Amino acid sequence: SLRGTNLWLLLTSSALASIGLDTNSSAVIIGAMLVSPLMSPILAVGLSVATWDWKLLGAAMRNLSVAVGLSLAVSAGYFWISPLGLVTDEIAARTVPTLLDVGIALFGGTAGIVAMSRLEKTNAIPGVAIATALMPPLCTAGYGLAKADATAFFGAFYLFFLNAVFISFATLVVVRLLRFPRHVEVDGRSTMRVRLLVLAFVIAVTIPSVYLLIRVVERQRIDRNIQRFVRAEVDTDVRTTLRWTVRADV
Repeated sequence: SLRGTNLWLLLTSSALASIGLDTNSSAVIIGAMLVSPLMSPILAVGLSVATWDWKLLGAAMRNLSVAVGLSLAVSAGYFWISPLGLVTDEIAARTVPTLLDVGIALFGGTAGIVAMSRLEKTNAIPGVAIATALMPPLCTAGYGLAKADATAFFGAFYLFFLNAVFISFATLVVVRLLRFPRHVEVDGRSTMRVRLLVLAFVIAVTIPSVYLLIRVVERQRIDRNIQRFVRAEVDTDVRTTLRWTVRADV
């Protein structure tokens, strides 16, 4: 539940992530990932759907919604008063999610639910928290709110949403493979209907990431061609190129 210790951890982790993004500090951002309690309600969403526990699903969705709202508020407030507030490399890296991020969330979520289903202690959860990076993109979305930057907000929030969906989806799949008992008895038709709805939702969420990956690959191809041209046609023994930019209007 999002109260007491978990609430304080959420507020402090969102503040830490915002400061880390603002100062371009990877160490601070990693610390915020480890402190953040966002993973639990996301895992609970997948667990509740897999076990048909709708009471747990409602509680998980409420806690997740409140956590997202508070994190956005803390990060937006920080960036609104920050004397820096520039687009650092850490911020820019979280505004263009691609299909590769789907793989990170899927495998990270799988590792997370497998580790949490074991009785013995494991160090997999901190690794999952770092790999899937839930709080930094959410705080980057807060930056977009504070600066009225729609590109930063929607790109970063889509990355957070993508991670959350595929962590939950991985949890659902693993829980069914481990044959966790269901809370209610259901017939085959209802089970198939839920499976189709989940699959359709996952596919719909994935489609924009495929398009963004194609754009990233195309931009990298253009950059490589420009670099090859510069080395072959521009750089000589008596001159060298310090920097170059791509202009879309020519």
